[in-house]
Amino acid sequence: MSKSDFILRPLKLNDISAAMNLSTAEGWNQTENDWALLIKESEGTCVLAEHDSKVIGTTTAINYSRQLAWIGMVLVDKSYRGQGVSKALLDHVFKNTSDISIKLDATPDGQQVYRRFDFKDEYLIDRMVNVSLANFASFDNSGIEPEPVKPENIKEIVAFDAAVFGTKREQLITSLVKEYPGKAWMVRHNNRVTGFVLGRDGSKYHHVGPVSASTIEDAQALIAKSVGVLIQKPVVVDVLQDKQALIASLKSLGFTKQRHFVRMYKGENHFPGITGHYYCICGPEFG
Repeated sequence: MSKSDFILRPLKLNDISAAMNLSTAEGWNQTENDWALLIKESEGTCVLAEHDSKVIGTTTAINYSRQLAWIGMVLVDKSYRGQGVSKALLDHVFKNTSDISIKLDATPDGQQVYRRFDFKDEYLIDRMVNVSLANFASFDNSGIEPEPVKPENIKEIVAFDAAVFGTKREQLITSLVKEYPGKAWMVRHNNRVTGFVLGRDGSKYHHVGPVSASTIEDAQALIAKSVGVLIQKPVVVDVLQDKQALIASLKSLGFTKQRHFVRMYKGENHFPGITGHYYCICGPEFG
């Protein structure tokens, strides 16, 4: 198959079923809600490859505040790999996001590919999984008691996230709080937010993250609260690899490392954020 044998077109909401087929075939954790959020947040830069009316590949590019494009969901049907599909998808996305910064979370195999596109390594992220969370009694939260995030708290959560992540993710944060209110918690000290955790359902695991906090004690209290309602359920957490104390705590709960990702940026890193306060990401598709 040559490039002329497939076409690229925008990924739309009515393509979600086909996109889910691709992610499910890879054993990924996305749901239809995730795909819908990716498409709505992308400002038209999500793209698919189609051959004989069959969707054979996808790439998403969330546009955060028209400052940062976040690349994700680079998927190609196994039957069409090695034929230039992923390169065509990425070339298309990069061309349409050339005026803003670009980041992504790559697998080790993908890391080598993206380096050829002028991507550089920023830091490592460990994916920790627990197929059936047993307890969280050993998780020390130092007496800190998180409170639910309410709609009126969203503006302050968005501002805290923007400082830590590096740019504003208002639509993403708002959607997660409203879609999964039982997974949204925050910590306050001196009447201001010093940390929060959000989460979402997945096709295989409940995803905990992002987690941003001013201290490790706040981060652990937030995660303890979040996983406390997920006993005997499968849970996944993507933790920055330098957060060794948190990783040790998760291991004490029975979490094991499944794989790792490499956070990468194209060209220059204009939005580094405050990585010391970033504990768990929202998932490689969201940053």
